[in-house]
Amino acid sequence: MICLMTTARPQQRYDHRLRELVQRTGNPTIATDRGVPRSTARGWLRTLPTVVVSVDVADLTELELREEVLKLRRRVQKLAGLLRLALALLRISNFTLASERLPDGRDKQRIMDAIDQAHACIPMRALLRLLRLSPSRFHAWRRRHMACALDDQSSCPRTSPHRLTPSEIRVIKDMVTAPDYRHVPTGTLAILAQRLGKVWAAPSTWYRLVQQYGWRRPRLRVHPAKPKIGLRTMRADEMWHIDTTVIRLLDGTRAYLHAVIDNFSRRILA
Repeated sequence: MICLMTTARPQQRYDHRLRELVQRTGNPTIATDRGVPRSTARGWLRTLPTVVVSVDVADLTELELREEVLKLRRRVQKLAGLLRLALALLRISNFTLASERLPDGRDKQRIMDAIDQAHACIPMRALLRLLRLSPSRFHAWRRRHMACALDDQSSCPRTSPHRLTPSEIRVIKDMVTAPDYRHVPTGTLAILAQRLGKVWAAPSTWYRLVQQYGWRRPRLRVHPAKPKIGLRTMRADEMWHIDTTVIRLLDGTRAYLHAVIDNFSRRILA
């Protein structure tokens, strides 16, 4: 077998500023005087200008580049420290948008604008997890415009009157887990909440919420306090009481022995 060696001609690359100067002036001799082939220079005139992204630090010296790198490192360390502090405060405060309402549409617009700006360098999933905002609710803010000036359906009670609000769910939880209502069945508790004007929900909804959130009802039994001091008399023969003792005989029968005792002297009278 004969291996055919193919030599590829290296492609020349020229500065984009020279190409833009030829295209802007229409004079190819500016490039040909600097060693650019005439065909290449004329080809630049026939093509449209291309957008080139350049770095503004290309003209800096090595010492200036090192100073720029150190300056950027200090800035990154400062931003990382501020981000760690913000994350620590966020975790301590237990901030979440899961059960919070934002009635003002401008607040939602500010959050969406900040997410769009940060999405250029941070994934959307990480941003929503940092804000503790569900993706479905975030996309609902963008899609829907409600008549009550709220952008999401879950935060607007007027859109679905049968849907319970987070505050009503908290009231149901407080009544289910309250020790004062431990003797009331869950179905009766739903009717009691309607009579008290707290929550208007069917007993089936109460059972579903108890099962969904795993609420445990208090099952503490209340026993009356037992008296520690029995019956006491002040003189003899004031009160008698009878003590009964069961005696098992050898033939299997039982004999009952009754003793009449004086409560004051503790003597057996009969």
